[in-house]
Amino acid sequence: MINKFAPTWMVDVIYNVTPAQLKAQGIKAVLTDLDNTLIAWNNPEGTNELRQWLRDLEQAGIPLIVVSNNSEERISKAVAPLGAQYVSRALKPLTRGIKQAIRQLDLKPSEVVMVGDQLMTDVWAANNAGVRSILVKPLIETDQWNTRINRFIEKPVKRSMLKKFPNLKWMDKIND
Repeated sequence: MINKFAPTWMVDVIYNVTPAQLKAQGIKAVLTDLDNTLIAWNNPEGTNELRQWLRDLEQAGIPLIVVSNNSEERISKAVAPLGAQYVSRALKPLTRGIKQAIRQLDLKPSEVVMVGDQLMTDVWAANNAGVRSILVKPLIETDQWNTRINRFIEKPVKRSMLKKFPNLKWMDKIND
């Protein structure tokens, strides 16, 4: 069971993942969680670093779709300034949102990666959908109230997962 929570990679922050790294892994598109992965949950405008990263992906021809459990209203408001596509009410860890995004992109699961800050939703959903995953550290220390519950449950799962997969380490980029 613990295998379902093991990410393909663990990277400090999403902005460290470059188009060249993605292309080297055969990744043609990025699916990403929203809160505390792409933007801080309490800063919907995002950062200059985020906007530069999005421009880099666009220039490299790598589309990005936000796959979030948030409502349509919340996510559309958050991604509008970024110009990103999205899937709301993704129901992670179920695969509905990820599969919808893959269909929109007309790609194979092997050609996309899911990036997120939670094992219990993002990584588990990616593994259930047969998609590679990148676990990132949350952008900020605080979470919305509902995410705090997931983090509490996630702690012992993360310990067990890291014990079973000692080669999984926090890195500053993805590699082989």
